[in-house]
Amino acid sequence: MIEARHLRVLRAVARSGSFSAAARELGCTQPAVSQQMKALEQSAGTPLLVRAGREMRLTQAGEALVRHAVGILAGLTAAEEEIAAIAGLRAGRVRLVSFPSGSSTLVPTALATMRAAHPGTRVSLVEAEPPRSIEMLRNGDCEIALAFRYPEVRGADPAAGAEWDDLVVRPILADRLVGLVPAGHRLAKAGVARFAELADEPWIAGCPRCRRHLVEVCESAGFTPRIDFATDDYPAVIGLVGAGLGVAALPELTLASVRPKGATAVRLEPAVHREIVALTLPDLAQVPAVEATLDKLVDAAGR
Repeated sequence: MIEARHLRVLRAVARSGSFSAAARELGCTQPAVSQQMKALEQSAGTPLLVRAGREMRLTQAGEALVRHAVGILAGLTAAEEEIAAIAGLRAGRVRLVSFPSGSSTLVPTALATMRAAHPGTRVSLVEAEPPRSIEMLRNGDCEIALAFRYPEVRGADPAAGAEWDDLVVRPILADRLVGLVPAGHRLAKAGVARFAELADEPWIAGCPRCRRHLVEVCESAGFTPRIDFATDDYPAVIGLVGAGLGVAALPELTLASVRPKGATAVRLEPAVHREIVALTLPDLAQVPAVEATLDKLVDAAGR
């Protein structure tokens, strides 16, 4: 097998005309050059150099190999430089997938600090809710998935099982659910509501995973919620509550970037949190750009 180090020595011999001159150029000994040339000729299966007086000249096979070696070594050098740039965060790419409320709250701060610290690393963003975002991660469509799951309620949430077992999980935030009631609601001034107190209310539900968890929480409180409206658009949920069409239970993060006009947030009891995490594959966790982006997401949550 022809090795790159042998090609470098052959190129030096061809350029300098002798083993001793090539040795000085490469910073090694003349016997070392001779030994590597013998190994290269054995790999090639034909002589590459012939002695002509005090000089070494290339055979036809040697000329062909040197001609190809120029491109091979140039490409290898370029690859080494690019890899070094990626390893040193002077270059690189990270594809991030996030759910909408994470995109509007955690992601902007994380990406701004990432760009300031490592301007050569490019981070792109697309939106998807779990479990779709987790499928994208496993399919190679992204390097990091910002995702969430709810605690088990009677074991009904499939995400609470083994869904993340083969992934690297970086905890980001415990996001508490808050109640949202119309401003004139009987519980608006109280500032707190138990789920059971909302048993007779019409409900506005969010994404499918949130909706499924809402039903489980309410059933554990002794009632099945009457869901009149369901939408993945959290501003729409807030608008419907503000219009007096029902109540909702939303993750607190969803209210961070939306002004709940006509609606009042109340603390829900018993407290329920969703777990927000950043996920990546084990082989990707050691990639410098991925590791740095994960750190910035954790820092953004801390702020």
